[in-house]
Amino acid sequence: MEYSTAARVNDSVTQFKVYEDYLDSKVKPMDLFYLKSRELARKLVKHGHKGTVLSREEFEEKKAAAQAAQAAKSNTFYSRSRPMTLASAGKELKDNFLKALAEREEANRSGKMTSVIFIRDHNTLGQEVSGYIDYAHRLKTQDFEPYFSGKMRLMPGRSDLCYYNWKTQVSTSNSSPNFEVIYDDPNGLLFKNKRDKKILNVDPVSGPGEDSNRTFLQSDLYIHVVIYDHNIRTV
Repeated sequence: MEYSTAARVNDSVTQFKVYEDYLDSKVKPMDLFYLKSRELARKLVKHGHKGTVLSREEFEEKKAAAQAAQAAKSNTFYSRSRPMTLASAGKELKDNFLKALAEREEANRSGKMTSVIFIRDHNTLGQEVSGYIDYAHRLKTQDFEPYFSGKMRLMPGRSDLCYYNWKTQVSTSNSSPNFEVIYDDPNGLLFKNKRDKKILNVDPVSGPGEDSNRTFLQSDLYIHVVIYDHNIRTV
């Protein structure tokens, strides 16, 4: 019955729409009075209270975790009766990556397909990061409208299937509701689909595996993007 500190933090970040709003909540009126600049006050909070104030990455991860918990509760009661709403519907998409996500959205939401997205690019701090994202899981736990409308960029995080920061050398791996991460196989990194138990191989010199295919994309938004689609056969 104990309500953990992490749970309280996750819940608290949901009240803020963006990271800047979170920083503003930490700014003291006296700081704002003397600095005469909200931007400077935010920087003072961000860099002057390390360890007690979340970084942007930590804020986004905890907000995503809280949204995931809320979505899981909602899905339990409404997923079967509620008509499917596509976040990409009505959007004018120009980038190849966003078009590819839109083409796969319905299949990933309905469970016909589970796609794994590989992204390599620079985060908001200018650090090169890369990782693998369970698209179907992200669709259930996050609002994708900001991504399809161009307000936000989809980026891998520490809570995704795999994440690596090339600057800090921080590396994480997490199994998802759809895939089990196998990182100690002689063939390299593998993802095992939890529904049909088939293996998705992300090695670029190997085939992706049975009922799977690999799509390399040229995108103006990222350095490197690959989408692996695993089709779920229904009996």
